[in-house]
Amino acid sequence: MQVLIVKNIPLEGPGTIEDFLRERGIPYTIAELSKGKTVEDTGLYSHLVVMGGPMAVYEMDRYPYLRGEAELIRSFIDEGKAVLGVCLGAQMVAHCLGARVYPGGVKEIGWYEVDITPEGMEDGAFSTLAVEGRPVAEVFQWHGDTFDMPEGAVRIASSSSYPNQAFRYGSRVYALQFHIEVTPEILREWFEGEEGVDVGELLARTEKIFPAYRKRAEGFYDKFFS
Repeated sequence: MQVLIVKNIPLEGPGTIEDFLRERGIPYTIAELSKGKTVEDTGLYSHLVVMGGPMAVYEMDRYPYLRGEAELIRSFIDEGKAVLGVCLGAQMVAHCLGARVYPGGVKEIGWYEVDITPEGMEDGAFSTLAVEGRPVAEVFQWHGDTFDMPEGAVRIASSSSYPNQAFRYGSRVYALQFHIEVTPEILREWFEGEEGVDVGELLARTEKIFPAYRKRAEGFYDKFFS
């Protein structure tokens, strides 16, 4: 097993995903495509993880490296390999599966609860995100875009503002609109100097819930990377 992690901007790294891989001794490579990095041999990798970023799927003229990223995602899906898309990464996966990606009605920034669908609760990996066994996940959001459900995909999480919060395609491809990977340190870095957000309250809540959040995320990683 070897994991390829794609970063869209330096600030949005793999967080607890990288921690999990390092602690389990699973080899991984981080490719910063926005810096001109290319992946020459996808055959080396069993899993692909695509992280977030402030750019949009529909801005490929402005960020042309996203076209190469889309080709990379498609190649992993076509080869039946495991793929995890986070935030922008989830939108890229949806795009690669033929779904529309577009601006949503509101921005979600902060900690939110999303509903896990019955299909999500039956999913061995995704159900680990349920809080105390209830069909609810508490997740960190920072996005304004959304996507339609790709044909053949299964919706596994939803909310009133964004019906499509997460989906699974086949048995090995997951798209999560939210940030499963965040740590208190990551959020502190993201929100440094950010206006319009009560950063103190956000970080205090993060510190309080992070141990349980991390444990649930690691439950997902354990299944996804198995």
